[in-house]
Amino acid sequence: MAPESVEAFLKSIDCYVMGSKTYETALSFEAKGLGWAYGHKPVFVLSTRNLPRSRNTIEFHSGDLAQFVNGRLRPAFRSIWFVGGGSVAGECLRLGLADEVRYSILPVLIGEGIPFFEKLDRDIALHLAEVKGYKNGMVALCYHVRTK
Repeated sequence: MAPESVEAFLKSIDCYVMGSKTYETALSFEAKGLGWAYGHKPVFVLSTRNLPRSRNTIEFHSGDLAQFVNGRLRPAFRSIWFVGGGSVAGECLRLGLADEVRYSILPVLIGEGIPFFEKLDRDIALHLAEVKGYKNGMVALCYHVRTK
């Protein structure tokens, strides 16, 4: 992605929601000197484990995800980005909490990896909203989740 388009996209995000594994990965990047990717925006970590809180913008949550998103986050934040692995993404799709899905396809084939979405209990229809190709070979896709 071009730096200016990444910057514009990140400015549009009001808060982040992630699972504990994604949070631990972000902490490891920060420990390696790569910085904290989420700036000063609120980060909500879904976990029942006792994890370190590295800054005051981080809050931990365990419990009903739909109630948390619809009752607490949506009234307070316009743009919520569920970032990270297949477990959280799959749960958001299964519960009808996701409005769009973004993929970035890189010109690297990975022999083993993590599933995009875990435990979907049905097919979820998507509508292609945007495709962007970049000189480095990356393709960014944006799909809107179709509702009934």
